Amino acid sequence: MGTKEFHRIITIISTGFLFVMLFSCENSITVVKEVTQADTLESVSAKNIVFIRSDSGNVKIRLTAPIMKRFEGKDVYTEFPEGFEAFFYDTLNKPSSRIRANYGISYEKTKLMIARNDVEVENFSTLEKLNTESLFWDQKRKIIFTHAFVKITSPDKVIFGDSLTANEGFDKRTIHNVRATIEFDEEDN
Repeated sequence: MGTKEFHRIITIISTGFLFVMLFSCENSITVVKEVTQADTLESVSAKNIVFIRSDSGNVKIRLTAPIMKRFEGKDVYTEFPEGFEAFFYDTLNKPSSRIRANYGISYEKTKLMIARNDVEVENFSTLEKLNTESLFWDQKRKIIFTHAFVKITSPDKVIFGDSLTANEGFDKRTIHNVRATIEFDEEDN
């Protein structure tokens, strides 16, 4: 039995169960319709996933997550309810940057990924790190941005700001409404 057949059987069983519940309870038909909509039913669930995107044999992104759930419907999306970690690679197949968060959701149609809860982005060549509570990754435009408070730590300073726009590699960025910059002397390190 293939995965699609298995999911069809589960959907049929679930729908049958909901119809039984409809006739045994006093729920309105609109409630039943909302529960059985295709965009609310999980179609795939996987544990300990590793996703690798490559181009011409070169690894571009390696994403890992403890749990991945994929939902079908008008706007297909993938959810990482227990977080994820993604590494971006340079042309020599070496990791150039990393993004990690405790929650993530990725929309297939718009190619937009949203990371929330203890988000961290690192650039390995500049040794800079971004910390924030929410971050958007626009894969079409190859940028990351947030409207939340940000903290950027580098070897010689820490910058605090209200929002940020940067490229995927986190080596070109604009910090909006800089609140503070704390610089370190080399002797302090």
